[in-house]
Amino acid sequence: MRFICTDCGNQASFSDDVVGLCTCGFPLEVHYDWEDSKQHRNIDHDDQSLWRYSAVLPQVSKSNRITLGEGFTTLSQAENGWGIDLYIKDETGNPTGSFKDRGMALAVSMAKEQGVQAICLPSAGNAGIAAAAYCRKAGIQSHVFLPQTIPNSYLHQTERYAANVYLQGNSIADAGKHMLDNKQDGWFDISTLKEPYRVEGKKTMGYEIAEQLGWRFPDAVIYPTGGGTGLIGMWKAFNEMKQLGWVDGSLPRMVCVQSSGCAPVSSAFEAGESSTQFWDSDITQALGLNVPGPIGGAWMLRILDDSGGTAITVSESDVASATADINAKHNLNASYETGVLWLGLEKLAEQGWLKANQTVVAPITGVHR
Repeated sequence: MRFICTDCGNQASFSDDVVGLCTCGFPLEVHYDWEDSKQHRNIDHDDQSLWRYSAVLPQVSKSNRITLGEGFTTLSQAENGWGIDLYIKDETGNPTGSFKDRGMALAVSMAKEQGVQAICLPSAGNAGIAAAAYCRKAGIQSHVFLPQTIPNSYLHQTERYAANVYLQGNSIADAGKHMLDNKQDGWFDISTLKEPYRVEGKKTMGYEIAEQLGWRFPDAVIYPTGGGTGLIGMWKAFNEMKQLGWVDGSLPRMVCVQSSGCAPVSSAFEAGESSTQFWDSDITQALGLNVPGPIGGAWMLRILDDSGGTAITVSESDVASATADINAKHNLNASYETGVLWLGLEKLAEQGWLKANQTVVAPITGVHR
C-alpha cells in the first residue's frame, strides 16, 4: 500500500506512522499493489458489513476492526415519472443513520491499528456523531467541533457517544478554525480528506452498488455533495473494479448536486473552473452540504470531468418541500440532503441529461433527526 498526493503527485510508502495530508497541504489517496492486475472477486459472503470487501481495503488486524454493522444497505428500485431505471441506496440504515459510518469505520480502525489515543474533527452534524460512536467502541477519545447553530438533536446524539464537544460559529468552516486554534498535541485530525482512510470506507458504497446490480455499473450516480468523500470514494471503487476485471462496461457518470445556499463545487463546475472558491454567503438547511471550502474541491471537479458527469445547483427555497415529498412517496425518513438530490434528479431528467431506461443510482445519505 502506498499514498499518492492528489495535487503534486508525490508518493509515499505505508508506514506505522499515522498519515495526514501531503507535505504540500493536499489530500493523499491510497493505492495498492494489486492495482492493474486482473483478479477473481474476493468477497467474504458471510459478512454483511462493509468488511465483506476487506480484500480491497487497507489491511487491519481483526482485533482492531471497529464495526457497528455498517454497510450493505438496501438498494431498491424507485418509481418515477421520467422513465428512468432509478435505484435508491438507503444509507439511513447505517448504525448511526448516515453514510458517514462507512468512513469512520475505516478511519477509526486504522487509528486504532496505529495506536492513536485521541482524534479530533469539525463536523456539520453526522460525521461528528459517527466519529463519536466508533471512537467509543474503539476506546479512543473523540473531540468534536460543531457550529453553534447545530440543531439540538445532532448535539445530543454526539454527546450520547461520550464525545468532548466544542461549539463555535455558524458553519463547519468556523468549527474547523476553532479546532485548529484549540487542537492539542496527540489529537489526530480525521477531518474530511485530511487523512486517507475515510475515502476507503466510503468507496465500499460503490462496491455494494455494483454487487447489488448484479456486478454491473449504473449509467449515472447522482449525489448530494458537501466535503466530497462519498463522490470520491465511489469513483475510486468503480475504477478499481474496472482494473480488477470485476465489472465490465463503461464507468458511470458522476453527478454532484448542491443547494444554492452553499454551492462551491457546482458553481465552479458551471463556470468551467478547475478549483473551488470559498463560499461566503448563505447557508443551507441540508447540514451535510454546508461545506463552504472543501479541501477536495479540485479533486471532485476532476472526477466530474473524467466521468463525463456534471454538477448542478438547485434552489434552497425548494429543499424542504422536496424532502417531504420524497419521504412521503418512498416511505423514507431522510434528511434535507435528500431533497437536494431529488431536485437535481428532477432537473436533469427534465433537461434530458438523464434519459429514459438509463440506470441511475441515488444514495440517500442520512436520516432526518
